[in-house]
Amino acid sequence: MSALLEVDGLSKHFGALQAVESLRFSVNEGEILGIIGPNGAGKTTAIDLISGMARPDSGTVTFAGEDVTGMRTDILVRRGLVRTFQATTVYQERTVRENAVRGAFAGMYPGFWHGFWNDGTALRLRRAAGERVDGVLGRLGLAEVADSVARNLPYGHQKVLGLAIALAAQPRLMMLDEPVAGLAHEEAVRLAEVIRLTNAAGVSVIVVDHNMRFMADLCQRIVVLHHGSELAVGTPQQVTRDPRVIEAYLGTLHELA
Repeated sequence: MSALLEVDGLSKHFGALQAVESLRFSVNEGEILGIIGPNGAGKTTAIDLISGMARPDSGTVTFAGEDVTGMRTDILVRRGLVRTFQATTVYQERTVRENAVRGAFAGMYPGFWHGFWNDGTALRLRRAAGERVDGVLGRLGLAEVADSVARNLPYGHQKVLGLAIALAAQPRLMMLDEPVAGLAHEEAVRLAEVIRLTNAAGVSVIVVDHNMRFMADLCQRIVVLHHGSELAVGTPQQVTRDPRVIEAYLGTLHELA
């Protein structure tokens, strides 16, 4: 299995704070990879560095064989590297479909003059975006609420809508930052199934979350971060039995061992 994403020696400091230090890991094509760690372990900073939200002090990020270190987020999206955020990032007063269209247009740009004149190229792109959005909403179970205003959706459905926005951009790799934060158990189970369906459709996934049970059920491999560095990597069964991981979590993983 070939690596789609390779992180090599990634480091980021904020003054005296060591957020990420010499981080190394890879994501294979078709894989669901989890990133876990105690609070302050550097999980979100690592995702920020990979997704272009922040620039690393050192190290490289290679995506699909290309060095994309420090590349702008919009360029990465067009290359197929997309992320979501901890908080829902939907336009509350817009419909579900209007929100998802944001993602569809994030990955393409017809050019200034095509857009200015609204010519055949712009119309074809708009039509293709609409068809893609309808397909994504259908796969994620949002078709029936496509014309509903986002603020009227339950919080769990808003989380799924966040995934729909990301999927509409046609990612090869999607990074999810704490996707089940604030969700009830039943909602988290449903979201996990949506992520599996997304992965089965050919999208590789990185998931960052604190919910170890959720991660152990979902991910094929897990990278454990501690003080910004890789502490352990392996299957969920391997990492939850690693004494170093148990110590880092102050024993909270014993029940999974």
